Amino acid sequence: MFDAEKVKNECVAWIRDFFRENGEGCNAIVGISGGKDSSTVAALCKEALGDDRVIGVLMPCGVQSDLDMAELLVSHLGIRRCVVNIKDAVDGLKKNLPFDLSRQSAINLPARIRMATLYAVAQSRNGRVANTCNLSEDWVGYATRYGDGAGDFSPLSRLTVAEVKEIGRALGLPETLVEKVPIDGLSGKTDEENLGFTYAELDRYVRTGKIDDPETKRKIDRLHEANLFKLKPMPAFDPKIPVAGQE
Repeated sequence: MFDAEKVKNECVAWIRDFFRENGEGCNAIVGISGGKDSSTVAALCKEALGDDRVIGVLMPCGVQSDLDMAELLVSHLGIRRCVVNIKDAVDGLKKNLPFDLSRQSAINLPARIRMATLYAVAQSRNGRVANTCNLSEDWVGYATRYGDGAGDFSPLSRLTVAEVKEIGRALGLPETLVEKVPIDGLSGKTDEENLGFTYAELDRYVRTGKIDDPETKRKIDRLHEANLFKLKPMPAFDPKIPVAGQE
């Protein structure tokens, strides 16, 4: 029932509208991993803005085994690119902290430095940073807050993994990028190994509410509830003091 071509065209129009209202003439800055999400976002931005207004930023942390996939994507699209190795920044911060990072902090740190890198590129190259998260990841909080969960506009955050793949195919992306096994590039595990269930199970549950394994349902529900704070605006104390121009 999912019409990938129709949704793709609507998303392209939405991106054009976003840039018309929030940065006429600006560039789209996309962190490129070589996976389906960043590949699809970069391709959508190219179709919306043209290849001269999309900058792909490749950010290995030392040696990245699948960097060739990111190179394949930018070459396929013909977009501008820059490569920024973040290893020195990650190691420098770790070295200068007065304590050892927790395991989870160490895993999340590169993602946050990558987002800082994207904003450095954006502010220096008249850009707006693309968020590349999808609905399935957001549903269970599988994104680093102020890391890959950040951005200025989000083309895929209302689309499941399966739907993103279909849009990638509609955009003519190489199948090797569409079906690349998703890995976080930080923990050494695949997404599904980290989550403990498949994206197919998650997508079906998100869209239909149906799931076969009660334990998987409990796990998804627990992750969803625990990570809802990532999708909400930062809580702010309201002293109830009038602000000029506001009722």
